[in-house]
Amino acid sequence: MSTSTFRPGRRALVAAAAALPIGAALAACGSDTGDGPSLGGDGGNGGSDGGGGDANAFTDAVNAGPVADDAAIQASAWATEIKEAGQLKRGGTVANQVFSLADTSGGNPTGFDAGITQLLARYILGEDGADKVEYIDTTVDTRETMVQNGTVDCVIATYSITPERLEVINFAGPYYLSGTAIQVRAEDAESVSGPADLTGKNLVTQSNSTGIQAIEDHVTDPGDVQQLPDNESCVAALKQGRADAYVLDQGVLLGNSAADPEVVVVGEPFVDDPYGIGLSKDNEDALEFVNTFLQAIIDDGTWEKLWTATVGEVIDGEAPEPPVPGELPA
Repeated sequence: MSTSTFRPGRRALVAAAAALPIGAALAACGSDTGDGPSLGGDGGNGGSDGGGGDANAFTDAVNAGPVADDAAIQASAWATEIKEAGQLKRGGTVANQVFSLADTSGGNPTGFDAGITQLLARYILGEDGADKVEYIDTTVDTRETMVQNGTVDCVIATYSITPERLEVINFAGPYYLSGTAIQVRAEDAESVSGPADLTGKNLVTQSNSTGIQAIEDHVTDPGDVQQLPDNESCVAALKQGRADAYVLDQGVLLGNSAADPEVVVVGEPFVDDPYGIGLSKDNEDALEFVNTFLQAIIDDGTWEKLWTATVGEVIDGEAPEPPVPGELPA
């Protein structure tokens, strides 16, 4: 992984050109977020580039995923209920260009989280399962409630695993290791490489996010620290000069950079941020079932193919070692 500035790759820039300008908010969420970037235009892929990566490579990765045998489905009441319903209800967002972006032509969303979702649906529902997903918008204020009351079967939304959230719901995974990072205007990229460079600077992050604690723990004497309700508001504050840097989960920030080359992610993440799949504690067998699924796509190489087709398009270097499902933060 590059240790300096993250910029969208060539194919991501093609998609971003169609996506700009950033416009009205979408009712969705990212990691520790409210809304993801509102892309507008033909920011989906409909067979072209989008979701932060190559559409054909993305589809190939999903189609390479395993399918659970009947015995595995029958051993899980959670999976059996989804199989009988013929649909997986996923809470999350379709507004992050790298992790989950809607296809404006009506096809399936693309991105790393969208791929994990479609692979899970395929695992449960069979070879055409990727087309049997209902994408339900969740926000930072509704995610746990919608998992608990069964509105969604799971949440896959660059959803950070924290001890506080583990008290309320279960998390399968982690399936991706991200971290709190810094986004700045492109013209300021050379002056900021880590939290030590944020002293005295005006910062913005999302309310109720892990970015707040990261600033408190790692930034000495910042200037004004704004807490805004969603990602779009934070990006606007940065671009308009009301903030010098935006501190939040790297996955969300990379989506912003893929959509808009005026903002870039600098340096390396400075706080670990593992993503998990949110599940209800009432579905006791769901946790083991989904962790088994995650291990299966890691073991057969599907996870790496999906990373390469999505996140790998906007981060330099080879695919990282996948995290170990079930190894949760203390």
